[in-house]
Amino acid sequence: MRRPDTVRDLPVRWDGLVDEPSTARATLDERGIVTGWSEGARRLLGHPSAAVLGRPASLLLVGGAGPDLPGARGRLGRWAGELTLLHRDGHPLRVRLLAHHRAAAGGGAEWLLVSPLDRTVPTAGDDWLVKASFAQGPCTMAVYDRRLLLRWANADMERAMGLTQDQMRGLRMSEIVADSRGAEAERLMRQVLDSGLPRSLRLPPAPGRPAWSTSLAPLCGADGRPRGVILSAHDVTERYEAQRRLALLDEASLRIGSTLDIARTARELTEVAAPAFADFAVVDLLPSVHPGGDEPPPGPVPGTVVLRRVAARSVLEGSPDVVIGLGELAVYAERSPAAECLAAGRGVLTEVTPEAVARWAGDDPARADSTRRFGFHSTITVPLRARGTTLGVAAFARHRRPEPFQQDDLLLAEEITARAAVCIDNAHRYTRQRETALTLQRSLLPRQLPRRAAVETASRYLPARSRAGVGGDWFDVIPLSGARVALVVGDVVGHGVQASAAMGRLRTAVRTLADVDLPPDELLTHLDDLVAQLSAEAGGEPGADAAGGLGATCLYVVYDPVSRRCCLARAGHPPPVLTRPDGRADFLDLPGGPPLGLGSLPFESREVELEEGSLLSLYTNGLLQAPDGDVDEAVAALRTALSRPAGPLDELCQAVLATLVTGRPADDVALLMARTRALDASQVATWDLPPDPAAVARARQDAADQLLAWGLDGAVFTTELVVSELVTNAIRHAEGPITLRLIHDRSLICEVSDGSDTAPHLRRARVFDEGGRGLLLVAQLARRWGTRHTRTGKTIWAEQPLRGPVE
Repeated sequence: MRRPDTVRDLPVRWDGLVDEPSTARATLDERGIVTGWSEGARRLLGHPSAAVLGRPASLLLVGGAGPDLPGARGRLGRWAGELTLLHRDGHPLRVRLLAHHRAAAGGGAEWLLVSPLDRTVPTAGDDWLVKASFAQGPCTMAVYDRRLLLRWANADMERAMGLTQDQMRGLRMSEIVADSRGAEAERLMRQVLDSGLPRSLRLPPAPGRPAWSTSLAPLCGADGRPRGVILSAHDVTERYEAQRRLALLDEASLRIGSTLDIARTARELTEVAAPAFADFAVVDLLPSVHPGGDEPPPGPVPGTVVLRRVAARSVLEGSPDVVIGLGELAVYAERSPAAECLAAGRGVLTEVTPEAVARWAGDDPARADSTRRFGFHSTITVPLRARGTTLGVAAFARHRRPEPFQQDDLLLAEEITARAAVCIDNAHRYTRQRETALTLQRSLLPRQLPRRAAVETASRYLPARSRAGVGGDWFDVIPLSGARVALVVGDVVGHGVQASAAMGRLRTAVRTLADVDLPPDELLTHLDDLVAQLSAEAGGEPGADAAGGLGATCLYVVYDPVSRRCCLARAGHPPPVLTRPDGRADFLDLPGGPPLGLGSLPFESREVELEEGSLLSLYTNGLLQAPDGDVDEAVAALRTALSRPAGPLDELCQAVLATLVTGRPADDVALLMARTRALDASQVATWDLPPDPAAVARARQDAADQLLAWGLDGAVFTTELVVSELVTNAIRHAEGPITLRLIHDRSLICEVSDGSDTAPHLRRARVFDEGGRGLLLVAQLARRWGTRHTRTGKTIWAEQPLRGPVE
């Protein structure tokens, strides 16, 4: 028979397996054709290779058929059992067979069949092998009897314990390992003897000792009862250390950076490191890395460096090994580990030798003395770097645990330090941005509220604790004509520098519109148009929040101390609280109005008359954001706090904040309080004038007489000129009724009202013009002048300073 191309000599495939004559081996392809036949197979069945290669293997079976090996190979791709084969001389032979299903060299699959030729039973010589395998085996093993006394220990156990078998024989585990680990192992041994079931135990490393994974199994007699316990252990120190490092990294990712506070983030790094990783840990930052500091330098920092200590932790009570106090500056010489790691831009692992300490002693005697006194023997210093900038140094040291830092420890230190550096950089950038926003907002808010005859005022502003930064809350007190005053509180949606800048634009717009003397509802309408335009410029839709545009709320109040009337309007803002002189506090019922920027609904105003000494409290919604989220409770608390209006307003402001705000608020809080005053009737003089040019002279005389009665002799001449020009213009160009009013406040105010809506304009008259110089003269004589429209016409006013300081 011609041998197929796939047939080959089996020894080529079996090089290095087992001794050729001791095992019978054959290979079959997937069709069951014999493709390999060893010398051992010939010795077993007597067939030479030429007689079986290329022929079906079924010819070697008794009856010509056998089990379906490919279907019986199971999960491991093999089959084991016994088959009855035909010997060459014709007699049947029972053969123990192991079949492996494997990939063939030329592609496809094949079966490898092996059968031992030596079917001898164990001999007495095997006892020596068993004993030698126990005594000399690579696994750490020991045998204990029923009394849990050690009977046998192999060489690896002797090495691990540092004792010989004779020194340990007859002792219990708790006596050989006299700590909690030995007691725990002995407790589990007793359970193995009682239950007959194996147990396992993980023993953490002791100082200078490895970690062990220990298995305990019963040794049973012929009756099946446990007669002893065998202990086998494996050194898993590397695995234990790897798991410990992973756990430390996991803890670092969870604990470091919980806030945007630089000092707390640095402290969290030291708390993670000591005592789990080091006996001593510190964080020193460059002086520029602090609230409001400059941008840290990019790249490595060579040479001698000055660092500020921001965090330190030691395993010793009271931290006596910490030389530099928190907040103190320290100079690190060029050859110190801190300066070395900053110059190299990478972590440095240092073995603290006497020679190294001697080198440091000249630059820093105190630190060198502490190193000797507390026995520091190994240190790691890692630069804190993030986004290409250097922030400082984190240092770790060991002086209580004996094992020094290894290279893997350096990698771990660099990993947790890198995470901390990103968090510290985030905190630094956030702090800088927050300080910028606070500075901008403080510059835009009134530093000191002006003193006015109409109201006594006090205010408070608290920035939020939010990570998003400072919000856009603002307040203002604006003087108006006729001794009136405007009170305004607003809130721009969003946080950060953008919100502060938007707040500044709105505050400026409100002041500009207030200077035109617009009623509150009209002012909010114009402000609504402005916010919609700003939102469109920012790329957002009208009414969008700060993420895409601009949104805001506002409350605008105008109070007249002459009539004691107050006109209010709001745009999506909380209503003010009115506290009457008797202590009754209520939220004023005002039309709500939409937030600014929506442009959908008109604004409405409401007018109320206030008793002298009434208290108006304007605020932003951050004041009512209670920590527990109960707004109703916060509203009730605000009403209660404002039911005691007597006393200085500054103290009342502080009391309100102490009642409603605990710690840093969740949102910005702006609070403006105004206690109303009223001008006495003796401070106001009013005359109704006929639309007759002859009334001008009478008006001048009445004004002069009133000034003399007020003791303002020095203002008579100027006031007569102002009254003459304003009354003349009203008679010539307007219509009745015409009214002249003088108000004696911190300044002298002259007002002429008429029934016309047409407002005069200041212009420079030409040489031959007969008129056009009146308002120019008034503007020269008065400190301020202007026009305000009323429901019945307009009022032209002029304000003159009086002698002496004007508050």
